[in-house]
Amino acid sequence: NSPQYSGVQMTLLVGDNLVVSIHYQLTDDEGNVLDSSKDRDPLNYLHGAGNILPGLESALVGKVEGDSEQVRLEPEDGYGTVRDELIQKIDRSALQGVEKVEVGMTFQAQGPNGAVQHIVVKDVEGDEVTIDANHPLAGKTLIFDLQLVGFVGS
Repeated sequence: NSPQYSGVQMTLLVGDNLVVSIHYQLTDDEGNVLDSSKDRDPLNYLHGAGNILPGLESALVGKVEGDSEQVRLEPEDGYGTVRDELIQKIDRSALQGVEKVEVGMTFQAQGPNGAVQHIVVKDVEGDEVTIDANHPLAGKTLIFDLQLVGFVGS
């Protein structure tokens, strides 16, 4: 990944329009592993296109293959704070085609702006179902351990 030009070795740095390959481990403040690329292929993303959280992109700018970085993102810089208006009670009949509604079930719905929302059932009391459309990681401080594996297509 370091092209040779007239005997000079060039080192590729993370920057816009490069496809970057990283391994990561995501933990919360208590050290619980929430996600990891361990035992999987690395994550490839187009840098500068907004495909990963902005704080992660910023932390990787200028890094070279083999670099490691730990990034701590507060909720505001991650998936946001928990928004109370995204937690609501609905009638069970709104979940058409679902015979048994249970806590923890997830659904996809189209939000008011047309975007897909992931909804989690938080509580069921009779015919009343409490749903939460916040991102599952909203309100959490996120700690990413990143390792720059290299660049795709360079």
